[in-house]
Amino acid sequence: MRNTKIRAVQYGCGKMSKVILKYLLDHGVEIVGAIDTNPDVVGQDIGDFASLGFKTGVIISDNAEKVFDDCDADIAIVTIFSYMPEMFAFYETAIKHGVNVISTCEEAIYPWTTSPSETNRLDKLAKDHGVTIMGSGMQDIYWINLPCLAMAGMNRIQKVKGVVSYNVEDYGLALAEAHGVGYDLERFNKDIASAESLPSYMWNAAEAICSKMNWTIRSISQKSVPYFLEEAIYSDTLGATIPAGRATGMSAVTTVKTHQGIDLEVECIGKVYREDDGDMCDWEISGEPDLIFSVSKPDTVALTCATIVNRIPSVIDAPPGYVTSEKARGLVYPTFPLHTYVETD
Repeated sequence: MRNTKIRAVQYGCGKMSKVILKYLLDHGVEIVGAIDTNPDVVGQDIGDFASLGFKTGVIISDNAEKVFDDCDADIAIVTIFSYMPEMFAFYETAIKHGVNVISTCEEAIYPWTTSPSETNRLDKLAKDHGVTIMGSGMQDIYWINLPCLAMAGMNRIQKVKGVVSYNVEDYGLALAEAHGVGYDLERFNKDIASAESLPSYMWNAAEAICSKMNWTIRSISQKSVPYFLEEAIYSDTLGATIPAGRATGMSAVTTVKTHQGIDLEVECIGKVYREDDGDMCDWEISGEPDLIFSVSKPDTVALTCATIVNRIPSVIDAPPGYVTSEKARGLVYPTFPLHTYVETD
């Protein structure tokens, strides 16, 4: 058991990081650096940035190289974009400094087939530097490991069906744009629906389920459909009103057929919420017996951030390379300071 605090760098200081920073401190992690290029936050103490109520002495910097050179970090929490190609350089910077990486990047949860070049290069780089990189967040428990655990209580499985939803307003501009928020139908069809290089977040989760269950995929496909409203709705993230007839988000349905004869149909809904909308995490597993369960209106932001923080010890303990979360040691709630859950020296 480790007897010194985990030292962390927050790489990306947007909406999610404010929650993560608080949770890190709640669990005894020492924050030794913070990085962002947004001039509105560069130069701020993270205590002011995250409304912690006290100064920390850690100032948000736009010089990632200097931050990593000046601190002896164990791990970087990278919270910037949603897809691997645009995240590669950020991961590379941390890894080259010998720092482990955990990331909220949605594709990072299982990117082996959707971004094979980036993932294999990062895998080699991490092994060369003796560190681990892993994607985590809400998907880790509630979209992958929880349904897989529930299936362990069944005699036979025919089909797995899941539906999740979240408010794109909670995650910042990059995610809103990835969901076509504010797009007209023509632009949505061109940039989102026909973009084979942009898997839905449930695509990667479905592949991770298959990996966890040792199912081999025979075919996988997705269909993305925009959400429209008949009335205008204001988006805080865009800082503008979305006119009626423009997309407020999208639904993406991923269909998987396996060689074992088990089908998966998983739907991912991300949109600007109206007042009465709420998050969903619903699962229906057909077989013997049938099984239906859900997490009622989950706080997706809080659960994502807590999972990221609580996953850190198993990232540090994992073998070097790119390790996906379904292959990692099981998550536990850290009753005691987070470093006491690190098993390696």
